[in-house]
Amino acid sequence: MEPTPPVLDGIDLDLGYHGETVVHGASVALRTGRIIALVGPNGSGKSTLLRALGRLHRPEAGTLHVGAGAQRRDVTSLTSREFARRVTLLAQSRPTPAGLSVRDVVGFGRQPHRRRWSAGDPDGPAAVARAMAITSVDGLADRPVDELSGGQLQRVWLACCLAQETGVLLLDEPTTFLDLRFQVELLDLVRDLADAREVAIGVVLHDLDQAAAVADEIVLLAEGRIRAAGPPAEVLDPDLLTEIYGIRVEVDHDPVTGEIRTRPVGRHVARAPATESRRNP
Repeated sequence: MEPTPPVLDGIDLDLGYHGETVVHGASVALRTGRIIALVGPNGSGKSTLLRALGRLHRPEAGTLHVGAGAQRRDVTSLTSREFARRVTLLAQSRPTPAGLSVRDVVGFGRQPHRRRWSAGDPDGPAAVARAMAITSVDGLADRPVDELSGGQLQRVWLACCLAQETGVLLLDEPTTFLDLRFQVELLDLVRDLADAREVAIGVVLHDLDQAAAVADEIVLLAEGRIRAAGPPAEVLDPDLLTEIYGIRVEVDHDPVTGEIRTRPVGRHVARAPATESRRNP
């Protein structure tokens, strides 16, 4: 089966700061109903690449396109409002606005749809209600956001992104600072958005097991270059992970779920039996 056309793609992107290139020749394509996870060590360039896809970091070289078929456009040809109707980005951290309710904050996502010279947005209330229901924060609609837990607040910001009603969602380390329950629930929700609502999703993750569980494709970066890209079972190779992370990494499968598991091996960690783990020689 031929892959669906990309709805957001970067081709041969060079990205840098203050004249120093930190991402070299990176190409990534997001497709409808699919999740791509960007993984790699700290400083590998994954957040910089995601920000470039979200048009928050101007490439030194390469091209960015959004849309498929006759709707495909170079992102530089779009206004900020036009781009924001197609792509939304949930950054690593956002300030917590004081004195605003959950409904108010989720409503920020409707800004690209409001008329330029008025606050009119006839579809806004329904979009905000849907976004709060999807993220299960509708019961908190009237609560001040500065009274929420970290997990609740992360869901509110995700609802804000969903209220923007774009076909592409970019998430930069969305599970950071969340406890185990909220990490699992948030990633389940991300998977639901791709499967049930056909959103194209790009997400930066540090946890390789989470990436393997949620993503259709993993892009592995190291020192600003893409070292591997493809299905989790192909990319999460123990030899490659050991080389890139600088620590022995073993890879096996959960005997119950069949999901890929990665296991960094430190000096005080007992090695798994050979029958349960793919090992480096």
